[in-house]
Order: sequence, then structure tokens, then C-alpha cells
Amino acid sequence: MQAQQPRLNFWQIWNVSFGFLGVQFGFALQNANVSRILSDLGADLHSLSLFWLVAPIMGLIVQPIVGSASDRTWNRLGRRRPFILAGAVAAVVGMVLLPNAPIFVAFMAPMIMGAIMVALMDASFNVCFQPFRSLVSDMVPAEQRNIGYSVQSLLINIGAVIGSILPFVLTNVVGLENTAQLGEVAPSVMWAFYIGATVLLGTVIWTVIRTKEYAPEDYYRYKGVKPEEIEQVEEKPPLSERFKGFIDLCVKMPTTMKQLAVVQFFSWFALFIMWVYTTPAITQHIWNVDKKWFDPAYIATVPMVPETIVAAKGAAGDWVGILFAAYSVFAAVFSVFLARLADKFGRKLIYAGSLALGGISYVSFLMFQDLNAVNVNLLITEVTVPVGAVNLLLPMVGIGIAWAAILAMPYAMLAGALPPNKTGVYMGIFNFTVAAPQIVSGLTAGWILSSVFDNEAKYIIVVAGVSMLLGALAVFFVKEPEQLPPPVLEGEN
Repeated sequence: MQAQQPRLNFWQIWNVSFGFLGVQFGFALQNANVSRILSDLGADLHSLSLFWLVAPIMGLIVQPIVGSASDRTWNRLGRRRPFILAGAVAAVVGMVLLPNAPIFVAFMAPMIMGAIMVALMDASFNVCFQPFRSLVSDMVPAEQRNIGYSVQSLLINIGAVIGSILPFVLTNVVGLENTAQLGEVAPSVMWAFYIGATVLLGTVIWTVIRTKEYAPEDYYRYKGVKPEEIEQVEEKPPLSERFKGFIDLCVKMPTTMKQLAVVQFFSWFALFIMWVYTTPAITQHIWNVDKKWFDPAYIATVPMVPETIVAAKGAAGDWVGILFAAYSVFAAVFSVFLARLADKFGRKLIYAGSLALGGISYVSFLMFQDLNAVNVNLLITEVTVPVGAVNLLLPMVGIGIAWAAILAMPYAMLAGALPPNKTGVYMGIFNFTVAAPQIVSGLTAGWILSSVFDNEAKYIIVVAGVSMLLGALAVFFVKEPEQLPPPVLEGEN
């Protein structure tokens, strides 16, 4: 007989996901600065999206493996926390080494070293992501699922705000240099990664210490796994059988999961474009830097990049951090109300409306070109930027709302459709719906930008908007289950 799972108080729910704040701190630093770093190290616009393919490929490989392994792991730390801690330690190594890529020039090209460190970071982040998602599903009872994933979304966005804005703060408050010639990394970016690595490790250790996972017998009682089924659930069959079982799980995934995959495709296709191309789009469209200054072949023909261009690219790169922080702030605020809105109006309506607002916001980027300078007081400092840069804060509201929904709603909808003893592996498989669209975007966006839009990066942001709108429409075709499915035994795969 299934036992009633204990309800958690707010701070218990908070502690379950607190480490995700640090993981997202590091992930936000990567999202806001990797294009900037790789461009400074010699990547052109066409190849940027190819370098970014490392992230979804690592997710595609790592998350299902980690998900399946964590489903079968029981030790003194629990089943999810060992993977969270190991991933955090590896991510810290990558975050410390990435901005120091030029130091290794004697062994390999800085851009190649940078790509390797991005791969290490992405693999490590993905080791953390899936267990954090599953930890909420494990620890939070069904009636608190909306608030559980909403708190996780809130913490993710707090981390993203701090991580995104940090290079700007280090430049404009601390006084570190934010510019770099080709083959170098700006000091403000280097120190931002050092600080991010410290925060990541500290917050993950907090979750590992403050969250006590259920013992196996308690977990199975709460999730409705019968005593005679436990041995089959925990059994570790040969690798060939596990691979066959994994394929069977993919083929027989719940209908809700398949339908959500369509929504995820359009959503993450758009997000990948934003992360890769916002920096060149803003630099060209708002700072009026000619597209030729993003072409390493052209730059190689001049003795030195003009200081005005270097300064404009540095300022634009910092402002992208402000914009990414802004959408994370709006996402964090919206996360506070997300669970209540979903309970009142339904997950599908809130999810679809959020994506539609995000899509409209991407398209609106074209409206905000104003090159006139204005002084802006950002509480911590005053800076001079183009008016258009300030105006871009408006679409960040819609993008932030969409981001909050993407972080919470698919997982809240999916959790109720998964058998409890396969939550980890199915959450890992569900990451295919995050990774695959990014891979498609990475393989096509650069070609679209160069061949269709002649490297005018603002237009590829519009493509992202159209994709997000299609995702909003796809939400209405998702059918949520009315009750939790029974456990799946190995023989039933």
C-alpha cells in the first residue's frame, strides 16, 4: 500500500534546489560570455554556433547515463546527491581553466583549449542538472510539485542574474578592464569565472549537507513500489540488457513526454540562438559595429583593431550580461507567481501564454535601434550606452517570463506522467528534447546567418521569435495524465 509522502516546509524545498543557484550561476556566466571569449580567441560568426554544439551534445550523452545511474544508486549521500557533488567539482575545474586558455598556447591553439574547457564545463553542468530535477520529484510530494519546481526556477534565475551581471560589475564598480585584443580574455571575465566557481561549489555543498534523501524502503513506500518489486527495480542487468531496456524506454515513453518534446524543440531552438548570437546582434544593431569586425579573416589584414571597435565590443558584451540578468530577474519574479497561476488557470494556458510572449519579444528586437547616447544609473554605477540598449530591457520582460515557464512547466507536467522508479532515467531521456533542438540550431543557425542574412545577426534573433511562437501553439496539443502511472519493472520495458 502506498504511504503518504510527508509534506515539506518552504525551507526544506528551498534547500533541495539551493545548489542549482550555483550551477546556474556558472551556466549563466557561460551563456553570456562564451561567445565573447571564443570570438576574442579567434572564432568567426559562422563557427560560433558549431562551438556551442558542445553543450547539447554533452547533455545528450551525459544526462540519460546519469539519470539511469542515479535511479539505481543508494549510498550514504543518497541517490542524487553523489552525482550533483561530483558534477560541481568537475565544473569548477572547467570554470577556472577556460579564461586561462591563452596560457596554454605552447601546447595548443587557445581557441581549441577554450573549446575543450567549454566541453568539460558542459559535461559537468549536465551531471548536475538531471539529478537536481529528479531530486525535486523524489523529495516533494505530488500536491507540492508546482511549488517545488517554481522554487527551483526562482533559485535558478537568482543564480542567473548574479552570474550574468558579474562581469559588468567587475568592470564598472571594481574597475577591472573589460577589453581584449584577439587571442586574449578580458580580466573582468576571468575574475567573474573564478568567483562563479566558488559560488557553485559552495551552494552545491549546502544542498548536499542540508538535504537528507529518503532511505530506499521509505522512498519505495511513498512512490507505491511493492516490496516484491523492489529487487527487480534495483537489479543491475548486464550492459547489453540495460541498453535494450533503455531503447525500449525511449520507444515506449509516455504520450505526454512525446507531446512535450515538440514544444521543447521550438523553445530550445530559440534559446540556443539567443545565447549564441545576442552578443554580435547587439554589437552590430545597437553599437553600430560593422559586421566585418566579426570576421577573423578581415581582422588579420589590419595591423590592430581600432580602439573604438574594441571598446564598443567590450561595452556591448557587458551590456549583454545586463540584458541576460534582466530576463533572469523577470523570470525570478514571475517564478514567485507561477505555481499559483498554474493552479488557477492550468499549466497549459500559462505555459503557452509565456512562450508566446517570449516569441513576440524576440521579434521586437528590430524595433529598438537608437544610437543616441544616454547616461543610465544602474544603482551600482552609472554608464553611458546607446538609447537602443536601454530600450532592449523591455523585451527582456517577455523573454524572462518565457524562460521561467520553460524551466518549470514541462517538468511539472512531465513528473506526473512518469513511473516513480524510472523518474531519473526518463528525466535524462527528456533532456534529448533540450539537446536535440540545440544541435539542430547549432548546425543550421550559422548557415542561415551567413547565407540568408549575410551575417546581419539581428535577423537570426527574429528566427528565434518565430520558433518560440510555434512552441506556444504546440502546448495546446499536450495531454496531461490524471494520475501517476504505476512503477515499471525491468521485464515490462
